[in-house]
Amino acid sequence: MKNVLIISSSLRRGSNSEALAEEFARGAADAGNNVELISLREKDIRFCRGCLACQKTQKCVIADDSQTIVAKMRDADVIAFATPIYYYEMSGQLKTLLDRANPLYPSHYSIRDIYMLTSAAEDEQSTPERAVTGLTGWIDCFEKSHLAGTVFAGGVNAPEEINGHPALAEAYAVGNKIK
Repeated sequence: MKNVLIISSSLRRGSNSEALAEEFARGAADAGNNVELISLREKDIRFCRGCLACQKTQKCVIADDSQTIVAKMRDADVIAFATPIYYYEMSGQLKTLLDRANPLYPSHYSIRDIYMLTSAAEDEQSTPERAVTGLTGWIDCFEKSHLAGTVFAGGVNAPEEINGHPALAEAYAVGNKIK
């Protein structure tokens, strides 16, 4: 059994990327894993100040919700990040959280497998490439971690428009393979 953390970064209720997160979580739970899904929707996550105090203390000086989330990230074996694609990139909320996860760098983190779940109005397979590249840049800083997979739902824009989309079954299947 692995500790699986799914972080949904959409601020919209009924979002398509959160539906992917929920299916990934359901698949991982059905495979017998310990699963937690966190939404950034109502979280207070401020911008990194670049002070680098966290490199010495492994704790950020900013008191907000990111500290709790980053601690959960440190202890997770698997993390899945779910994000809508805005202007061919990950959401600002997710990028801000990744910046604030800097205390993980010098820590004894458990993260090995990282997944990215994306949705967008555009339906081209290349649509999530820049977001995946951005996440890969973050992952490259953690030598024990790697990008284990991606799921993309294109052609979905309005809330819950993803219902019936084949990417939902794919998200479930990818989560269900975690053992």
